[in-house]
Amino acid sequence: MDLQFDGEIWFWRGPAPWHFVTVPDEQCAAIEAASAQVTYGWGMIPVAARIGVTGWTTSLWPKDGRYIVPVKASVRRAERLELGDQVSVRLTVDV
Repeated sequence: MDLQFDGEIWFWRGPAPWHFVTVPDEQCAAIEAASAQVTYGWGMIPVAARIGVTGWTTSLWPKDGRYIVPVKASVRRAERLELGDQVSVRLTVDV
């Protein structure tokens, strides 16, 4: 399953701070429909992600009935991204 969407980079200040992009509701519904086949526990969904020309592997995290994409520091540096930037995200979920 291939998905593409736009979203804003936001920061979570938890015990392990991280930057994320929230997956929109429509794409979350598609992911949820396939989640039983691909999750490895705790609702985490392994994906290949891409912003711009930079790709990486990660896992979608469930949060508040949706999914969020963690954006690594190396990706933010490579794409010159800052907190609050709007980005286009491509995800591949291996179903």
